[in-house]
Amino acid sequence: MTLSKQVLSKGWTFKDRDDELPDAWMPVPSVPSTVQQDLIANNRLEDPYIGFNELKARWVNEKAWVYRHVFQRPELPVGATAALVFDGLDTFAKVKLNGNTILQSSNMFLGHRVDITEALNLSEQTNVLEIEFDCAQLKAVELRSKDPNHKWHGFNGDMARLAVRKAQYHWGWDWGPVIMTAGIWREVRLEIYSARVEDLWPQTCLASSHETASVTATAKIDASDTEDWVARFSLTLSGREIACQDVAVCADQTARATFEVNKPELWWPHGYGAQTLYEVSVSLLCCGKEAHSLSKKFGIRSAEVVQQPDKHGKSFYFRVNGVDIFCGGSCWIPADSLLPSISAERYRNWIRLMVAGGQVMVRVWGGGIYEDDTFYDACDELGLLVWQDFMFGCGNYPTWPELLDSVRQETIFNVQRLRHHPSIVIYVGNNEDYQVQEQAGLTYDFEDKDPESWLKTDFPARYIYEKLLPDVVAEYSPSTFYHPGSPWGDGKVTSDPTVGDIHQWNVWHGSQEKYQIFDTLGGRFNSEFGMEAFPHMSTIEYFVENEADKHPQSQVLDFHNKADGHERRLATYLVENLRMATDLETYIYLTQVVQAETMMFGYRGWRRQWGDDRKCGGALLWQINDCWPTISWAIVDYFLRPKPAYYTVKRVMQPLAIGVRREHSDWSAVHATPPTQSRWEMWVASNRQEVVHGTVELRFLSVVTGRDLRAPAVFSNVAIVANGTTEITKGVIDHVVQPEPHVLAARLWIDGQIVARDVDWPQPFKYLDFADRGLEVRQQPGSVAGQHILLISSRKPVKCLVFEERENVRVSDSAMDIVPGDEQVVTVTGLDDSDSPLGYRYLGQE
Repeated sequence: MTLSKQVLSKGWTFKDRDDELPDAWMPVPSVPSTVQQDLIANNRLEDPYIGFNELKARWVNEKAWVYRHVFQRPELPVGATAALVFDGLDTFAKVKLNGNTILQSSNMFLGHRVDITEALNLSEQTNVLEIEFDCAQLKAVELRSKDPNHKWHGFNGDMARLAVRKAQYHWGWDWGPVIMTAGIWREVRLEIYSARVEDLWPQTCLASSHETASVTATAKIDASDTEDWVARFSLTLSGREIACQDVAVCADQTARATFEVNKPELWWPHGYGAQTLYEVSVSLLCCGKEAHSLSKKFGIRSAEVVQQPDKHGKSFYFRVNGVDIFCGGSCWIPADSLLPSISAERYRNWIRLMVAGGQVMVRVWGGGIYEDDTFYDACDELGLLVWQDFMFGCGNYPTWPELLDSVRQETIFNVQRLRHHPSIVIYVGNNEDYQVQEQAGLTYDFEDKDPESWLKTDFPARYIYEKLLPDVVAEYSPSTFYHPGSPWGDGKVTSDPTVGDIHQWNVWHGSQEKYQIFDTLGGRFNSEFGMEAFPHMSTIEYFVENEADKHPQSQVLDFHNKADGHERRLATYLVENLRMATDLETYIYLTQVVQAETMMFGYRGWRRQWGDDRKCGGALLWQINDCWPTISWAIVDYFLRPKPAYYTVKRVMQPLAIGVRREHSDWSAVHATPPTQSRWEMWVASNRQEVVHGTVELRFLSVVTGRDLRAPAVFSNVAIVANGTTEITKGVIDHVVQPEPHVLAARLWIDGQIVARDVDWPQPFKYLDFADRGLEVRQQPGSVAGQHILLISSRKPVKCLVFEERENVRVSDSAMDIVPGDEQVVTVTGLDDSDSPLGYRYLGQE
């Protein structure tokens, strides 16, 4: 028989487990869901994202819940198997069929398949499926109490979370609410089959010449008797079959086929080549009839992490298909606290935004989830490299035997699920758990190589990161690089800038350095760094209910900013750099200016260091997204509205980026005494794989008048080195001879077209007078439907021109610096002719 599948998405009811009233059962609109979503749908809960409603929703966290579904008795041919498949149960779940327990689960990250052939009630027309979800919050406290000798240290949330294999951010984080979801959070279905393909794994081996590749497809078969089964493998490209093989299923229930591919079309990250995806499929046949088939898309590519001793210490960068890749990108947290609400299209829109923003890599952070298949599919199709953490974050995790067994099952399940994706180029053991070890003074002797001894220390989770996880990766995805933690570097202190990756938080956290020196604080790979900013006013208006609360220091705004000490830190960076404001819209804008400048200073300097013998291999900002409408480090808010920092990162990450900067003069340290001289330098960063020639111009423009203070410096026919940095020139500004504050404005032409700009400003901005800029934004006549061209010019230098963000409207550029004599063009898409023009503002605007 052919496998049949019935998705059980409708017809569910649910209730508070302890509510015995007759009307306790409530309808569930659709599964997958969470109890919070279902309570909202039944008008039993207010939207926890609005106002202080998160507090009103806390009672849900402390309850246990039961879900029920009645399904018709399936037709069950002789010899067939009936199975219930649960792709995700959140988290402590007891599953009963017709009153009999068929499954108990305690791991949100695991999927389950339960053979119910014998458990089905064949004498009745219906079967009753019930799933009881115990309270994860209370269960965690109970589990913690059973191991009082463990040192429950960590950052964020109740440390009892460390005992539970559930998304750790559900306990609350410094950017997210405490929303303890429960429910059927991924698909559940009923399958009837005589045999099926359990798994299909395409492994590729690309020759160093790239002229040939071998593809080995291994199918694992689920059948009671494999003697008569044949696996028909097919390899296709763009819908065209290029090879096929029929293979008998072996006694160990596997079948394997190897295909040799001449002149393979390679998969590349975007900006480096095409995202070519092959497809391998296997059909399970008996007597020529198909019982089941399964397909996987994959890419042919090589990927490695290069770690070699050099003059800076030990390198850490990525090489794909033999090409070194500077991995600029972002860290990713779950895109919602109510996970089933994230649609496939919403995932794709997030990936589109990152790709459009020039980002090459996304880091799936270890306090969230192993993401939905559609997330990784979009990364494959759009060419975004994935750094995949395992789900351990900011804690000293216990390692009792049952927990280790659950972790092993979780790891196998997810590595098997994800291993065919060409976008995934690294697996990483945890997020900041080695930092917890350092700060709590837990035992870590890197020279001790006995894994069993690690379990007896007060940092037993080392066993997970340096034994269990790498062993599973080596067995189930051996071609993927494994890194024990983020940050981590060969057992050295996690802040060591000479090896591995670092999380650089001495801007914002830590010593709260000035963001202007961010480039001096980096390491070999900067996998976290950030600066907070408010979201746009439209997002704040979504969760702030009362007009009286729309001011920068309202309680509801502080409530939606979960970062400890955010008031002091925001105030510090604002007052150090900008003239302060008390109205909310201006305050929002000023926080966004600071974030945009911070990201620019970090990315610009670290990308430049790529050319210094790969001193910096990449930078992943914290963070791209939010899980609810909030104030955080995200550069795009919950509603996918980019903040200005998104655009500054986009400019620095374009294929050719020009940079100009003057040396930092710490005005605080010298009590605001102006410098007498400032050294400056200019360069071009390139990820192009060939040398290109261009023209570079540097102008010196008065901030006060907009006039050129000296003749521009022009460099013609400059050879820009491939995949590196070209130093153009440097000099000294004599502030005694020319005391008038001025900007350095750099431009790069290739084939007569301006391809890159950069403007360096005197710091801090609060000392500058931005009055009377003479900015002009006009629409070019004759725009096509849905697309408008804006022409932008000014009489004097303009800082951080930011356009209004509207739903379904995109601008090609924003957070722009405009200088006289350099008209810039912005394309606006999604704006109808009947819509009002986009609003905008710039620094110092009256």
